[in-house]
Amino acid sequence: MSKRKSSNSGLTPDKRSRLSQPEPSEEDEADNFSSGDGMDISQSVTGEVGIIESISLKNFMCHSLLGPFKFGPNVNFVVGNNGSGKSAVLTALIVALGGKAHTTNRGSSLKVFVKEGESSADVSITLRNRGRDAYKPEVFGQSINIDLRISSEGMRTYKLKSKTGHIVSSKKDELISILDHFNIQVDNPVSILTQEMSKHFLHSKGEGDKYKFFMKATQLDQMKEDYSYIMKTKSMTQNAVEKHRETLQELKRKYHEKEERYKNLASLNEMQQKLDELKSQMAWSLVAEVEQEMKPMREQIAAEEKSTVKYDQKVEEWEGKVQEANRVFRKLQDQLEGVTDRMQQLQPQCAELKSRVQTRNRDLKAAEAGLHRKKTNLRDLVKDKDQLNKRIQELKHSISQTNSADTHAREEKMNHIQAELEDLSFQDSTLAQQIDQFTQACATAKEKLGRMSREKQDLQRTIESKRRNLAAMENSRGNQVCRFGEHMPPLLRAIDEADRRGQFKKKPVGPLGFCIRLRDPELGLAVECCLKALMLAFCCDNHADERELQRIMSRYFQQGRRPQIIVSTFTNTAYNVKSRAVDHPEYPTVLQALDIENSVVANCLIDMRGIETILLIKNAKDARKVMQSVNRPRNCMEAFTREGDQVYYNRYYSSEQDRVRYLSKDVEEEIRHLQSALHAQQTHLDRFQQDMQQVTEDERQNQTLLRRAYEDRKKAQEHCRKLQAELTELQNVEEPQSEDLKPLEEELEELCSRINVCREEFEAVRDQVLTHKEEYEEADQLCRQQREAFNSIAEEAEPIKEQLSSSDQELARSKHHKKHYDEKQKAHVDMIETLKTNLNVKDLELQASIAKASEICPERLDVRRTAKSLDSEISRLRHKINTQQDQQGHRDTIVRQYHEAKENFNNIARQVKGLEAFIRQLTEIMNTRHNVYAEMRMYLSVRCKYYFDSMLSQRGYIGKMTFDHKNETLSISVQPGEGGKAVLSDMRSLSGGERSFSTVCFVLSLWAITEAPFRALDEFDVYMDMVNRRISMDMMLKVAASQRYKQFIFLTPQSMSSLPVNSLIRILRLKDPDRSQSALPFGQRNPE
Repeated sequence: MSKRKSSNSGLTPDKRSRLSQPEPSEEDEADNFSSGDGMDISQSVTGEVGIIESISLKNFMCHSLLGPFKFGPNVNFVVGNNGSGKSAVLTALIVALGGKAHTTNRGSSLKVFVKEGESSADVSITLRNRGRDAYKPEVFGQSINIDLRISSEGMRTYKLKSKTGHIVSSKKDELISILDHFNIQVDNPVSILTQEMSKHFLHSKGEGDKYKFFMKATQLDQMKEDYSYIMKTKSMTQNAVEKHRETLQELKRKYHEKEERYKNLASLNEMQQKLDELKSQMAWSLVAEVEQEMKPMREQIAAEEKSTVKYDQKVEEWEGKVQEANRVFRKLQDQLEGVTDRMQQLQPQCAELKSRVQTRNRDLKAAEAGLHRKKTNLRDLVKDKDQLNKRIQELKHSISQTNSADTHAREEKMNHIQAELEDLSFQDSTLAQQIDQFTQACATAKEKLGRMSREKQDLQRTIESKRRNLAAMENSRGNQVCRFGEHMPPLLRAIDEADRRGQFKKKPVGPLGFCIRLRDPELGLAVECCLKALMLAFCCDNHADERELQRIMSRYFQQGRRPQIIVSTFTNTAYNVKSRAVDHPEYPTVLQALDIENSVVANCLIDMRGIETILLIKNAKDARKVMQSVNRPRNCMEAFTREGDQVYYNRYYSSEQDRVRYLSKDVEEEIRHLQSALHAQQTHLDRFQQDMQQVTEDERQNQTLLRRAYEDRKKAQEHCRKLQAELTELQNVEEPQSEDLKPLEEELEELCSRINVCREEFEAVRDQVLTHKEEYEEADQLCRQQREAFNSIAEEAEPIKEQLSSSDQELARSKHHKKHYDEKQKAHVDMIETLKTNLNVKDLELQASIAKASEICPERLDVRRTAKSLDSEISRLRHKINTQQDQQGHRDTIVRQYHEAKENFNNIARQVKGLEAFIRQLTEIMNTRHNVYAEMRMYLSVRCKYYFDSMLSQRGYIGKMTFDHKNETLSISVQPGEGGKAVLSDMRSLSGGERSFSTVCFVLSLWAITEAPFRALDEFDVYMDMVNRRISMDMMLKVAASQRYKQFIFLTPQSMSSLPVNSLIRILRLKDPDRSQSALPFGQRNPE
């Protein structure tokens, strides 16, 4: 084996003494194997270490179970037909003792030795371990058990056990140590000659192969390889030494250069010492300067601390004035709040009375208009009656005076026409007034109808909005997003789809109202009034996302205002608003009242609305008190009440919204409220439509009266034209005409009855006007009284307001002065703190300077020179040193380079010297060992020749063995026949049996010159005839008899029945294998 490099020269003294023992004669050997008389003698000289006591196989190759085989201490024959397991036993022996798979010539991998269908194969070998050469007898005892397991993957594991079965080790290194100790070489063909190796050797005709066989058997090839490796290493070492020699010369030159520069550092050391002294003085000089700088600072701090009392007094003085002014201001504010409460209590009554006066005034104006119409109608009827009476009288007089002159009749008629024309002119003016009145009434009605129409549209839009809100509320039972409008759910779905498609860099967040939750449900209206349109707003991370969201919104908000989009970079953390937020012990801010999980929503509301600065105060009175007081909360800009009213420090706005729309939790209550409100609005709309119908009817009646007035005026104007034409005709013709009196009298009676009816209606309307006038005057009197009371209270508030304004100015002035002195006091304290900080910094600087100076020079120096002068001299000296160092190099660098060069030179010199000594010693040793190797090779060659000739002569053969060590060849010549007449010839000319016999003689000669505890031969008698087989067998038995301390194992298919019966010979006979059996039984001829 390659790991064991021992040879016969390294054998123990005991083993070498065995080789030198006298060999027994042939007669003694025959006697020993022919009888049992030498039993005691043979047992006393049997081997004690390394021989095989037993071997067993399980699932090895094609055998389920072989063994255990118990071998004798000397000669053992394993006999059996082919397939019975002889070669398997030998193969298992090689593998179990560490041999490689290709050494067995049975396979290239260990896994081929595992029986097909099994997971592993087991081999167990017992080696004898007795006597003084035993291996660790205290651990293993008198035998060593080697158990090998080969897995189906080709992995092998060992268990080395003692005689008692105790596992000592499982490492292969321990097995190698055991084999080295016993000198067992499983890869040496002299120790174990397999069947394949035997056939190869028999058929081999090359002299080089025989020489290699000889070298391997004697392990001279291993020694030769070791010597070659050593010489190669020596050559490499010599090359390294040559390189080191070249490097050594260069290092020596550098070393001398550095040594020369090192010796020139004397003057530089003096200047460096002077520089160190100046540095010490400089360090303590800086300490003294810092101490001088600290003295005026301490004096200034002491002076400033004395003047602190003056600032404290001023601050206390103005603090008292501020408190007094604040007390007065609060007192006046309480008085003003009392007056304001009284005014607010009177304000609803004043409004009610004012509305009543307006109603009474409208009723009075309507009654007066009706009275004026009745009066005009009565006057017109009376005038018509007078004219008709006059006409009747004229006609009667004209008839009675039939004989009157025609001129008189025409004049009277002309006068009558003239009077009638005057009446028509009066009637025309009256109708013109009526037309103006009716036109104004129609215009007023139209204007009122337009206003009412707009109000109706607003009311309808309100009803429609409430219907949508109601539908959204009803839908929000399953989806709260529906509260934010009918378009919001499809908009959010479109945003989700766009985000899945990757159209947004970051998905927009919204609506913001959907992302917040109320901590207190009562504050829902206040929060909605505060956020307003922000409840529907969306937030985008960038402008590109904003444009994409605008595009999506355009599909759902074609009409009306779209939700607001706010662009603000998204962050994962909410703003820290602690410094600018309102902190009130009783009332929360909008930010505190909301539960906002998304930091983007919180940051957006903080940026857009400042919800951290807005308080939520449920009670309106408390809100006014908190916001309109002098000490209103810091950072508070406004507040909202539970009703949604907005409160500032100087004004108050009522909310137009009366219900929670988005943040209500009780959906059913909101639905009921919206239904009730929708019903009330619808009822209001119905009443409003009735009022519109009434106004429309009044407008229609006025239009009718206007058209009638136009027609009457047109008729009067037409009648006037006719009368004018008649007058003109009378003036031209001057012929009287007679008229019929009966129609005129009937018309007069009708006029009288109409006048009576109209007079009665006029009286009734006049009574109604008087009643309305009294009611109006009474309501107006009450309104004036209430207004006077309100004005009286308002007048009371004016001086209070003036005093409050003056008090506010005084408070502001006091606060300003207090703030001024607070700032001055703070500035003064800050200045003192700054001075103290500077003093502490200087003190730390002083301590650092002292520590640094102590490091440079532990003892304090009394330095008279200033740091500036010392620094100047240090700079000058350092410049001089640097100049010299530039010429020579830095001192530390020179010293370091000198020592490095010296150390490198010494190291390389020592290495070269050591390597040269090693090479010389190695050369001497190798020369000696090479001589010994040549002598040993010659000695073994001579011995091998001697034993080979001796073996051949036993049959009368003559042989010659020629070694050519230079060309590494071994030639063997053998001639059968008589000694004197034989002619030597090459082994190739021999028959198979003769060649096998010659090979056996060669192997036996190698046995004689090599050492091993056991020998194993597989089918050694192949190609031999019966004569050569018997002679070869006798020769091997004689060798075995002469080497009873060694073990011999022969594997042969022959029966060996001709062998003598002797205790030193053990025959293990294997039966033919039975394929149905899992184990192969064997018998032995003479069991012990």
